[in-house]
Amino acid sequence: MVIGLQAGQNVALTARTVAFQAQADTALDVCALVVGEDLRCASHADFVFYNQTETAGVRLSGARLEVTLADLRAAAAAVLLVVSAEDPRRALGRVRTVLTDGVAALVQFEIEPAAGESALICLELYQRGTDWKVRAVGQGYAGGLPVLLPAHGVEVDEPEPGQDASPRRTHIPEGGGPAVEVGYGLERLWMIFEDAARSAAALVAARDYAAKRLDDELSAAVSDPATRNTPAAEQARQAAQRRAEELAGTAEDNHRKDSEHLVRELAEAELRLPPALAAWHSPAWQDPPAPADGIRIGELYAPDRGTLRIPYCVPVPLTRPLWIDTDVPAAAAPVVGALLARLLAVEPGKRTRIDVIDLTGAYTALLPALAPVLNGPPITDHTLISDRLRALAEAAELAEMAYQGGAFTPPAEHRVLVVSDFPHGYQAIDAARLLTLTGCGDLIGLSILIVGTDEIAVPDDTVSALSQHARHLPTITDTPMFDPWTGSAWQLQLDVLPRDPQRASRLLRSE
Repeated sequence: MVIGLQAGQNVALTARTVAFQAQADTALDVCALVVGEDLRCASHADFVFYNQTETAGVRLSGARLEVTLADLRAAAAAVLLVVSAEDPRRALGRVRTVLTDGVAALVQFEIEPAAGESALICLELYQRGTDWKVRAVGQGYAGGLPVLLPAHGVEVDEPEPGQDASPRRTHIPEGGGPAVEVGYGLERLWMIFEDAARSAAALVAARDYAAKRLDDELSAAVSDPATRNTPAAEQARQAAQRRAEELAGTAEDNHRKDSEHLVRELAEAELRLPPALAAWHSPAWQDPPAPADGIRIGELYAPDRGTLRIPYCVPVPLTRPLWIDTDVPAAAAPVVGALLARLLAVEPGKRTRIDVIDLTGAYTALLPALAPVLNGPPITDHTLISDRLRALAEAAELAEMAYQGGAFTPPAEHRVLVVSDFPHGYQAIDAARLLTLTGCGDLIGLSILIVGTDEIAVPDDTVSALSQHARHLPTITDTPMFDPWTGSAWQLQLDVLPRDPQRASRLLRSE
């Protein structure tokens, strides 16, 4: 029986050779990417399209892609099945896809892009232990293949004048080139997070479906007044209850298995994470320093979906400020300390300088440990804020001019700005400079931490824009966060600096 999938859902693959086809109102090309655990291709051979119709385990014949799982290269973790508009200037309409075993349909998945996408990752065939599964993805790219392919390790040559960038001219350097150097870093953790999100969405969808089906069947059982109190109606009600419990039980069992597998993946990854991404108890904090491409902020969990906890991590330098929502900055000091410890561990071979604006003395206890890396005394007088922010904004603007003029050199140091008590006591020009720094501060290696009240609804447009651009970290219990793939709700437990003063000082580099 063919299974209709919704975005995020996955089912086990029983066939070991499958065929993928797609139809739409516009002319399509189909292609496949054989990727590793980092979701990137390892060499030019991993991209199958109309100019390269075959690789180990994957063959393109006309509009039909055939995948033989046993024949994939040894390190393959997944195959991404992709469609794109033949005319890259046209957006895709509704796309109907089917995966067959060569004879009978196994799954169907329909996608209706809503934002002008001209390329889509439709399905993902991926391995879990010795088993293979198929997941409905539906991730669209408005920029088409020239945007989709580089995200998965396929370089796209710049178009010649008058030409569009085309997959006919895409390539990966022989030998793989520098794909992802942090396979167990930030991207690895986000892959695990995505798997957890999609498993959670499938569980929630199954629960909702079971509840709706039960409600419909119970309503049908009592719809006829003449039979609603008969033994037959009671049997129908009991049968409906059993079916609902079976559906929910199967979903719970599948989610539990997914969670157990993800727990094992996390345990394996934890052994290889650099300090900035590792838990405080990890041996990485005692090992020689190692660079990281992100920092760990805390753990995501959902009490109604079991005990699984997923590290929540973000890339650095922080292209979006981290905004800790609180009316009491002193209460956020352990969180700020934890973030600074991890930011200090990101690039052990590079100097870090920290600017602190602390109008209420919330971080006095942290300052002795941070003394070696402070860029001058912390600002405790609001009249001195503008000068410090102006200096940073001017440095960032100069770096942006150099970048646009082709004379840019990467920053030799990592800068961190802690903005506390915001926006109270700050002038309009201060908020404007902070907004400027969110746009070009990364050119001077700047990461920004904001602590204060969420002022997204205030009349000040600049503060509101800054709030919208920031990544908000809730400090109030039961404030949900939503993952970017399925919109499932999660709770965030923020990391805090260990309470042991000596250990906290070591993490902040004072000893």
